Amino acid sequence: MATIFTKIINGEIPSYRIAEDDKHYAFLDINPVVEGHTLVVPKKENDYIFNLTDDEIAELMVFAKKVAKKLESKIACKRVAVTVIGLEVPHAHIHLLPINKESDIDFRNKKQSSQSELLAIADKING
Repeated sequence: MATIFTKIINGEIPSYRIAEDDKHYAFLDINPVVEGHTLVVPKKENDYIFNLTDDEIAELMVFAKKVAKKLESKIACKRVAVTVIGLEVPHAHIHLLPINKESDIDFRNKKQSSQSELLAIADKING
């Protein structure tokens, strides 16, 4: 059965795309911890990031770096944090979070964003 991320990649579920190439997809988290919280996923379904080949992990991180640079240019932040948790969705993924202080990375502070809020953030990043 396809994961929710595969359904997003395939366009079966709408998303707020930030970047895409032939092997990866980056989109806004609908329950962000901070503004610009972006998920970066390989298009090839795999449950656990460390089950990816060395080349796949390297390519995913290089793609994530490009997305992070894009976030830094559009969202006021000191850094873009990278986290890998991987328990909620059985599809390897990286969280990119624009932060100004370490306490900004607190996944207990997830908020539900409206479609209009997410669209405005996506437009800001992609504009």
